[in-house]
Amino acid sequence: MKHTIIILLAIFALYLSGCGKSGDTSSDPWTKDQLMEPSKLAEMINDSTQKAPIILDIGFYGGIKNSIRIGPAKDLRYALKLKNFLKTLPKDADIVYYCGCCPFKDCPNIRPAFKIFKDEGYTNAKLLNLPHNLQTDWKDKGYPMAK
Repeated sequence: MKHTIIILLAIFALYLSGCGKSGDTSSDPWTKDQLMEPSKLAEMINDSTQKAPIILDIGFYGGIKNSIRIGPAKDLRYALKLKNFLKTLPKDADIVYYCGCCPFKDCPNIRPAFKIFKDEGYTNAKLLNLPHNLQTDWKDKGYPMAK
C-alpha cells in the first residue's frame, strides 16, 4: 500500500511538472475552440429553454450558478475526485469547467484539469474563458452566481 501511494504521488508530480506557470499564453495546451466565453455560459444558465452544460468548479472557490464543486485540480485528491466524477458521464457530455482563482497564466488548476479531460477522452469539455479571474470575468459582469 505504501509503495502504491509513493508511486501515485511520483506520477502526479511528473504530471504537474508540465503544468507550471507561464506568462506566454501561446504555450497554453487548449485551443480557442476548447474555450467557452462567459457571456455564452451565462446566457445558457439564464435561458431555461437552452440545455446548459454540466459546470464543474475545479478551483479553490467558486460559486457559478448550477456548478458542481470538485475542488482544486492541482491536488491529487481532487484530481482523483474529478476522474471519478467523469466516469459517471458519457465521453461526449457537454461540460464546462473553471477555476478563476487568478489569471490563466498563473492558475495551478486549469492545466491539470485540461490534461485529465484530454487523457480521459472527453470530447465536449470546454474551459470557461476567465483570463483574469472569476471576479473580473464573471461576477463583476453580473453573471449568475450560486446563492
